[in-house]
Amino acid sequence: MVGKKELVELVSERLTVPGQGKEVGPSLGLNKPFLQGLFFAPSVVASSVKSAIFASKMLEELGYEVNPRYNSKRVDIVQAIKFGEPEKLIKFCQGIQMGSPVDSSAIPEPWDMPGYTNKVIMAAGAFTSGSSIELSCDAPIREPYIAYLQGGLTYEYGKLGILKAVQNIM
Repeated sequence: MVGKKELVELVSERLTVPGQGKEVGPSLGLNKPFLQGLFFAPSVVASSVKSAIFASKMLEELGYEVNPRYNSKRVDIVQAIKFGEPEKLIKFCQGIQMGSPVDSSAIPEPWDMPGYTNKVIMAAGAFTSGSSIELSCDAPIREPYIAYLQGGLTYEYGKLGILKAVQNIM
């Protein structure tokens, strides 16, 4: 910003908070987390994709229909798993929650979520609520009973969560 001192101060306070002005800057002191996000993004996305490939291969070997297959070209981090019956779908989602680093003792149950015509189950033991890059799994409770798995900040915890979910359906 350039111009008369008092106008620069007014603009600075408008961008931040009164009394802080240009001392804080328009990023509100969040440059470090922004840069950390850019720095970690490639490895987090790689871990998430690797977790999806692991889930795809393992569940296909167990006889479940998966999309995409483990050796297919991928365009996002979502792994669809067709369970064919509600009990296994629910158990798988609950297992993902059990294997999560946050709220692992919570047991998700299908419920009538606003905006959906069927009951929905959502499992996410995430550090950031609503994060789709962290390990999570959700599904509408309707035929053909497909769960949508995604995320894993690290491959190791993604793999552990998937193993716990598979153990829970066995």
